[in-house]
Amino acid sequence: MPSWIPAVILLPLSGWLLSLPVAADVKARSCGEVRQAYGAKGFSLADIPYQEIAGEHLRICPQEYTCCTTDMEDKLSQQSKLEFENLVEETSHFVRTTFVSRHKKFDEFFRELLENAEKSLNDMFVRTYGMLYMQNSEVFQDLFTELKRYYTGGNVNLEEMLNDFWARLLERMFQLINPQYHFSEDYLECVSKYADQLKPFGDVPRKLKIQVTRAFIAARTFVQGLTVGREVANRVSKVSPTPGCIRALMKMLYCPYCRGLPAVRPCNNYCLNVMKGCLANQADLDTEWNLFIDAMLLVAERLEGPFNIESVMDPIDVKISEAIMNMQENSMQVSAKVFQGCGQPKPAPALRSARSAPENFNTRFRPYNPEERPTTAAGTSLDRLRTVWRTMQHSVTDIKEKLKLSKKVWSALPYTICKDDRVTAGTSNEEECWNGHSKARYLPEIMNDGLTNQINNPEVEVDITRPDTFIRQQIMALRVMTNKLKNAYNGNDVNFQDTSDESSGSGSGSGCMDDVCPTEFEFVTTEAPAVDPDRREEDSSAAPLGHGLLSWSLVFVVLALQRLCR
Repeated sequence: MPSWIPAVILLPLSGWLLSLPVAADVKARSCGEVRQAYGAKGFSLADIPYQEIAGEHLRICPQEYTCCTTDMEDKLSQQSKLEFENLVEETSHFVRTTFVSRHKKFDEFFRELLENAEKSLNDMFVRTYGMLYMQNSEVFQDLFTELKRYYTGGNVNLEEMLNDFWARLLERMFQLINPQYHFSEDYLECVSKYADQLKPFGDVPRKLKIQVTRAFIAARTFVQGLTVGREVANRVSKVSPTPGCIRALMKMLYCPYCRGLPAVRPCNNYCLNVMKGCLANQADLDTEWNLFIDAMLLVAERLEGPFNIESVMDPIDVKISEAIMNMQENSMQVSAKVFQGCGQPKPAPALRSARSAPENFNTRFRPYNPEERPTTAAGTSLDRLRTVWRTMQHSVTDIKEKLKLSKKVWSALPYTICKDDRVTAGTSNEEECWNGHSKARYLPEIMNDGLTNQINNPEVEVDITRPDTFIRQQIMALRVMTNKLKNAYNGNDVNFQDTSDESSGSGSGSGCMDDVCPTEFEFVTTEAPAVDPDRREEDSSAAPLGHGLLSWSLVFVVLALQRLCR
């Protein structure tokens, strides 16, 4: 006979047998509501008693008269674990989708911005000079290739890359202004060594280096920050409750079933103590998370202001042409000093051309008319470049607003979960709620946030001496990223020995604290070139030069390329 079937005592009475329940079963109540609620969860009703039974077999819920068998308690315990995991994931959905969607948008916009900037420059050169440029465009293509590689996390030193670009351009230009000589590779290498001393391109390389370094450091670090935020949020939202937490969850969520009170929800303060105990380690993430969000907001401001990529990519062709103009104007002085330092070069086998550069310019090319609005792909890509930039600016503003809302998200998890009317009876119903034992007010005080504050948690057994290693790894990932963001805010780049750790959150897993844990990253800081105080305004507000100057200079470049191709 099943243990939950009530026993009876048969007594004779005037020839009749009178059936009476035993004294213990006189108090038994119907389990009809529990059966209905339990079945609605998808469980079988086969083992549920119709009336309450003695509860000595219960391991979590109060051992009083109950509607739960041992098997039911086990199933409901697993159900409470599953529901808790879903609640945390659902509650953190906003912060996770914020980083996932905003990372995707920003990355798409930035990549498209680079593609359109390169296409705009390329289309203008091809449209004006045709095959001559196409045969010699690798100098500029390599520049954009390296910029893209840096943005996507490649091991590119921006300063060295830009120096290499100007060195290659100098070699080509030097051969143009001295067509009567033949220059060996060794001689051209010697020419490059004099670049810093002679400054053949004027101040343009210095200005461009400052702008490119700042803008690309800010953009790359910002998108890496979005990646780290996304990964941390995804990982932390997947909780693995401890056995002590699972017991507390079962007691809070489903012991009302066992007491025959399936419709009674937990008291709000009771829920808070359970959640603070179960999510103690997540709350400890909050401090580093908030610092990370603050650093992200600072870099976002840079992207909207002085470090914005548009100030670099939109007039980059004009700036390069200005540099070429400087080279032409100082060609005689530059050549004389190079010949003095590197020696007199050998004459060319045959004089390629006796005409001067202006003569070639006047007779062979028609200057580009800046008054004519391009109707070809050049104009289309330039318009698209500006459209993408405006969209990207809106995206950064949107990201900033969403980031602000994600502050304190981890310490707020217990409050957000317990505010859900599917979980608790709410703050307005403190007398008619489940307090862990019966339907009555919950009296214990609410614990503070964080692991160490759970030492006296009345609902969850928490070992405060053993911080969660996984959460500590995420804290380290955030700390590393925050340092990188702070450097980017100041215009400095930071390279890490192992960049995979910063984005994946993998680390030593030591669980060490701030003042004890040795960092696993060695910072190598590359500062952006300093800006002279009297030139800052000039650098930040320099307007693009006229298209006439651009056209003349580009013709000069193509003329040089044509000569070299002969």
